[in-house]
Amino acid sequence: MAVKRLANMKTRKETGLDFVVSAINLQTPFGVKQIKEQEPFLAGEEEELREELKRVQKMMDIAGAAPKDIGLLLETFMVMKDNTFSIERAKSSVLSVVEIFELKSLLLQMLKVRALADKLDFPKEFVPEDTEALLDVLDPGGDRLNTFYIYDSFSEKLEQLRREKKEKEREIRKQQKVGKELVKQKYGLSLTPKFEMVVSKSDRQSMKMIDEISEMTRTDEDYMSVTFSLTATEEVENLMKVCDQLMTAIEDEELNVREKLSEEISKYEAVLLENCRRIGELDITLSKALYAEKHNCVMPEIADEHILEFEDGRNLQLEEALLARKGGEYCPVSMALTDGVTCITGANMGGKTISLKLAGMVAILTQYGFFVPCKSARVGLSNYMQILIGDSQSIERGLSSFGSEMEELKEILDNSKDRSLLLIDEIASGTNPVEGLALTRSLVDHIKDQPYITLMTTHFETVTEDKDVKNLQVMGLAGADFDKLDKELRYAKKKDRINIISKYMDYRLRVVDDAAQIPKDALNIAKMLGIDKSIIEKAKDYIK
Repeated sequence: MAVKRLANMKTRKETGLDFVVSAINLQTPFGVKQIKEQEPFLAGEEEELREELKRVQKMMDIAGAAPKDIGLLLETFMVMKDNTFSIERAKSSVLSVVEIFELKSLLLQMLKVRALADKLDFPKEFVPEDTEALLDVLDPGGDRLNTFYIYDSFSEKLEQLRREKKEKEREIRKQQKVGKELVKQKYGLSLTPKFEMVVSKSDRQSMKMIDEISEMTRTDEDYMSVTFSLTATEEVENLMKVCDQLMTAIEDEELNVREKLSEEISKYEAVLLENCRRIGELDITLSKALYAEKHNCVMPEIADEHILEFEDGRNLQLEEALLARKGGEYCPVSMALTDGVTCITGANMGGKTISLKLAGMVAILTQYGFFVPCKSARVGLSNYMQILIGDSQSIERGLSSFGSEMEELKEILDNSKDRSLLLIDEIASGTNPVEGLALTRSLVDHIKDQPYITLMTTHFETVTEDKDVKNLQVMGLAGADFDKLDKELRYAKKKDRINIISKYMDYRLRVVDDAAQIPKDALNIAKMLGIDKSIIEKAKDYIK
């Protein structure tokens, strides 16, 4: 089965998909593994995506109605281990006691998940299949405790061998107690419960005396002391040999038991692996739901036509950064895009690139089954998505910024297909303005009639003179109170001036039909930051 490819690694990163995936806080090893393998929904799979989004909504509703039960579920998830290797190994190898213990633990956890899933009416796709029959095999006493031992009940022969060994050990201890008492009566020596006596090397007289006692034998020593142990009698030695033989027989029988248990586990391989997959899917969907609730995300409407519309969208990465600064407020942005070219214009500081990335974030999150950070959204699925934005890696390997742009542009043009979403950030800004404008206009001519939604940011505002190109202008400082802003800047420290201007900046977008409507924020910002008035006025003349 071919792997679906919607976007390359850079696009996943720049649009914020990787940021969100790393932030949804998956709890199980199955979820962590499956999110890396998760494929996007492409055009033609609208109905499947709608069902996926409904499952996320269902989990949001359940989490809101039963937070304590969801807490118990998350606690169960947190202690899960990935035992899939042991499950697969059971059909060809004998599992160790530790592996069988961990599989019993997993079965107990599956039992808890299944019970909670039934109680909370989870979608059936997430409910683990019943594996209690296998749990009965591994837990013959039915205690359902998170422990494991090769129990006597696994084998009558094993039970008998262990009983015989205990009897021999009791006889050995009985004989040793007799010897201990004789040593005490005969020599006045008191031995430990282990029938030992530790003597300091500095006590040479005691060492010499004990060395001459046949009932005591040196068994250990270090630089400070010598350990003497009760000498085993011939009867005790014979009993010990019998114990060793019994121990070998016990180990052989335990191996037989583990072999039989491994065979039983192998019979459930398909069910166990399917349950692991379902738990991983449940973990992912629940994590999406909890993230959506926490970050005020909504279910996007999935359209059949190729469009991208959203109201009051927020870039989650920037929003988190603003919250971290304490007091930062996010200015939401709305957009409505269809096939054709849309250009975002405006001065630097206007948030054009953030708006470009936001469009990509809404689209790519939708196609991976996430809710989106908007008041509302309507998305038609794309078959290809790529962002063209400054690439430090290309520069590091010896390409100029313009060279790296052209390399990425070729990749976009070579791979774009029906229903593509292209996000292009200020192309050709790294070369001379005449050639840059010419190249940008020529690119627009080439793609404006293609079945692509193309969103571009540009300083070349004349590109938008083409009647087929839609122009979105950053509102910027158009509605700012300049008297109030001037007062704040006049008494502000130099390092705070940029932040003050940003506070007055309106990052929303409006459709511009007339070039005369376009504000000259670059000149306003330059003036407020102290650039000579004569330079500003001369620049206005050049604009005219």
